[in-house]
Amino acid sequence: MPQPPARPLRADAERTVRAILDAAERLLSENPNATLEQIAEAAGVARTTVHRRFANRDDLVHTMALNAWKRMAAAVEAARPLSAPPMVALHQATANVIQIKYGASYALDRVVESDPAIAAIRAEVFAHCDAALARAQAEGFIDAAADLLWVRRVYIALITETVHGDTAMDGTTDPDALASRLIDTFLAGVGPRR
Repeated sequence: MPQPPARPLRADAERTVRAILDAAERLLSENPNATLEQIAEAAGVARTTVHRRFANRDDLVHTMALNAWKRMAAAVEAARPLSAPPMVALHQATANVIQIKYGASYALDRVVESDPAIAAIRAEVFAHCDAALARAQAEGFIDAAADLLWVRRVYIALITETVHGDTAMDGTTDPDALASRLIDTFLAGVGPRR
């Protein structure tokens, strides 16, 4: 069970938590059975520091996922989905999300969808996504008859496949290049160009 929110951390404590979260993502992606002690060592902190910050492994993974979703919400917001031209916002949000998902895939793959804190952030991210897609539809980039809920699901599936699939066939892992390929596939499909 996640711990209740605490008061804001000091800058040095914040750096320590960031180091622990980064080390945990790296190690757990390579070895899902990595121990808290191994994570502490990789983070360059004492084992007791990890145990003081996180009640247990589940608490650590929950914090990793929550932090990743907070970063995702900020990255989508930075793309200005409500005010930038819809295709600019969609491209920038896609590139930002791909970059975050590459660095937080372990935690994001273990999100408990019923967790209220994560569910609230996901709802915010999806609302911004829906707004950008509706604006793209209104400007004719998406068919007027398309069901936007289905469109969002396809878009998210393409992001997931970009991060988890063998999408770097041409050697690129550049978020902008991957976002361009994804958006092109998303909007034009894979049929011949007219």
